[in-house]
Amino acid sequence: MSVVYDCARQPDRTDGLAAAASAARAGRLVVIPTDTVYGIGADAFSSTAVRALLAAKNRGPDMPVGVLVGSWSTIDGLVLSVPRSARLLVEAFWPGDVSIVLPHAPSLSWDLGNTSGTVMLRMPLHPVAIELLREVGPMAVSSANVSGKPPAATADDARTQLGESVAVYLDGGPSGDPVPSTIVDLSGDEPLVLREGAVSTAAIFEALGS
Repeated sequence: MSVVYDCARQPDRTDGLAAAASAARAGRLVVIPTDTVYGIGADAFSSTAVRALLAAKNRGPDMPVGVLVGSWSTIDGLVLSVPRSARLLVEAFWPGDVSIVLPHAPSLSWDLGNTSGTVMLRMPLHPVAIELLREVGPMAVSSANVSGKPPAATADDARTQLGESVAVYLDGGPSGDPVPSTIVDLSGDEPLVLREGAVSTAAIFEALGS
């Protein structure tokens, strides 16, 4: 049975974070607040958990899942290399609304969908999300909604759509404006903005010095 924790109150926040961490380590799904919309998350290194996440969203591997991290340094162990352009974007916008696509480390045994050897990384600007990520480690996270339906702006919205497929819901109150992150692909020879979201393309290239 799903459990909802009100993270605006103690000790609910402490209990909820502990329950969410335990659930994620056991391969179950959790819903967390982020600085954009609510996300549904799973252990990034559990292919079974990631498949359950995609099934809960009624989505296939053709739309791969991004990975949220709790600190800047975490990315060093997840990607083949961290180019200067990635360092510049991390320093300028993390934690925040910029997702970075890089070739992932070949040694990692994960299955995030059809990623073509890359991974999309972001550090969210939300204290509950960051605390959980620092406890659990990198998590595969997608918007907490069934594919084709509006992203969840509250924990109740997420629960209405995802129901008992999620073990723990962390309620952090209403999310901010439902604007997605800006996605920057650094896997090729030149930076490429795949999606302009909360951060403008002009701001991206200003941070890159080009």
